Amino acid sequence: MMISRLLAFRSSGMAFLHDLLWILAAIWLAFWLRFNLGDIPSFYLPSLHLLIMIALPVQTLFFWYFGLYRGIWRFASLPDLLRILQSVLLGALTTFIIVFIWQRLDGVPRSVLFLYPLILILGLAGPRLFYRWLKDHHLNFTATERKRTLLVGAGQAGELLVRDLLKSGPYEPVGFLDDAARRQGQEIHGVRVIGRIADLEQMVKQHAVESVLLAIPSASHQMIQSVSQRCRELDVPCRILPSVAELADGQVEVSRLRPVQIEDLLGRDAIDLDQLGIHQLLAGQTVLITGAGGSIGSELCRQVLQHRPAQLLLLDHGEFNLYRIDQELGAIASSAGAPLHAILGDIRDQSRMTWVFDHFHPAIVFNAAAYKHVPLVEENPAEGVKTNVLGTCQLADLAVQAGVKKFVQVSTDKAVNPTNVMGASKRSAEIYCQNLDRRSDHTAFITTRFGNVLGSAGSVVPLFRRQIEAGGPVTVTHPDITRYFMTIPEAVSLILQAASMGQGGEIFVLDMGEPVKIVDLARQMIRLTGLEPDRDIEIAFTGLRPGEKLYEELFHEAESLRRTTHPKIMLSGSREVDWDQMQQQLEVLRQACRSRDVGRLHKELQQMVPEFSPMQQP
Repeated sequence: MMISRLLAFRSSGMAFLHDLLWILAAIWLAFWLRFNLGDIPSFYLPSLHLLIMIALPVQTLFFWYFGLYRGIWRFASLPDLLRILQSVLLGALTTFIIVFIWQRLDGVPRSVLFLYPLILILGLAGPRLFYRWLKDHHLNFTATERKRTLLVGAGQAGELLVRDLLKSGPYEPVGFLDDAARRQGQEIHGVRVIGRIADLEQMVKQHAVESVLLAIPSASHQMIQSVSQRCRELDVPCRILPSVAELADGQVEVSRLRPVQIEDLLGRDAIDLDQLGIHQLLAGQTVLITGAGGSIGSELCRQVLQHRPAQLLLLDHGEFNLYRIDQELGAIASSAGAPLHAILGDIRDQSRMTWVFDHFHPAIVFNAAAYKHVPLVEENPAEGVKTNVLGTCQLADLAVQAGVKKFVQVSTDKAVNPTNVMGASKRSAEIYCQNLDRRSDHTAFITTRFGNVLGSAGSVVPLFRRQIEAGGPVTVTHPDITRYFMTIPEAVSLILQAASMGQGGEIFVLDMGEPVKIVDLARQMIRLTGLEPDRDIEIAFTGLRPGEKLYEELFHEAESLRRTTHPKIMLSGSREVDWDQMQQQLEVLRQACRSRDVGRLHKELQQMVPEFSPMQQP
């Protein structure tokens, strides 16, 4: 600490000495220029000396007052130039007023009144900006080789990125590509806009480009796919900046560049949200998120925290996952003034859940706790039912008893016409929450239903990545199998939107776009690594797994799907059941789980969910 202070003091001292010398030089040069670069007549020398004697203390006082030595030359910019202008002009004006009072400016040529502040401004600003230019352009005489790089996008992000590229790093920018007509031929920090995005192939060859950087955080997935595909055909690496959502801090730097990922290609355009409505739902409330360590649960924690809840309760039965999200959000929660509580617990544990509701009194509950992996739940049906049905129903009952305002149940497209225990258990939970809403005067139950999320712990994307890194084969269950995909942040933002819209009893179905063939997904991921499917990496078909369907549906044909005020959220119809009968069915399920009676579990699930049709396994 002491050394850094000494270095800072030394740096400020050198800058101060530089500026003092320029005061002397500016006055002498002003007189010298006045007399046409010749000798200054002796008649004017007393006035010159008087001007120096007064200007030195006066100008120094204004330098310190306007903070010339708070700035660092390495980062000299417009605010530093403004401080120089203010300090020099006011200092010169004050100096001339004092000289006028002293001797009516006798012996001071009128041209000096103009030349002195002009020369001093140039003398103070010029070396600072030149030093910044030298550092930014990383002038050196080493043999370090930098890749000739083409930047796609000459907007704000492109400007920030090229500024960082010019400072240091492995990239040497040779030009911009941008579709805006007004930018053609313009320069940004000395780097010219040399064409449009359609000219990519031509410019790569013409300028011997070795790397392409996509500097448009708001780029659509179609643009990303097009640019990355063309770069792949040219055998030129393509890297991109993260999306607008990922660049929440606004920092655009070389270190933020990353390779194109499958999420970029399958992602969709940014979603407009009613942020005010979401904020009104969450701000100042105690929010409980179950399954907080999971893919959806952890993202719920991140996004809920942005709306400044009074308290955020993170509940999960997995110690490591809970520890990880608690560590990630701890500092953010402290700065936001939202206490964070990491709670180890299982939604099936009645006494633990009762304690949580009694102790923290949550107003909003997001239930993301569930067993979601279809084959594993098919192999362990009792555990799936205990968590997804019995645990959820128990949590919902406790929420009513505790006076919770809103209970948001996170469901899945596998609940529609289920062919497996996981889907049937999630559909049972949907039905229970909808019907409990009718029996509760103060707790609104809202269900959100969506398909697969990219990058979740149980999705095919991490599996395919591991298989590609291992050299293959990439395993796909069936050539025709399709799934809906959505990014985790997108899914969670729509969950929050639906939660703010819901009044109680609704099943909101999130618009998942078009389904994707899993084999096409595998091929895209292989190509993103620079390899070719079926040549470098084999794709092997392994057959459908227990309970797995060729395609998923977002709603049952009997459900009357309706549009809502949000274009990405639809509303499904509800199903009313006999409440007493359902309680009896839940008791039968409890007994079947205790005895691990799979046949009885299937039979009772079919009673609760008539559309459940278990697949016959060989």
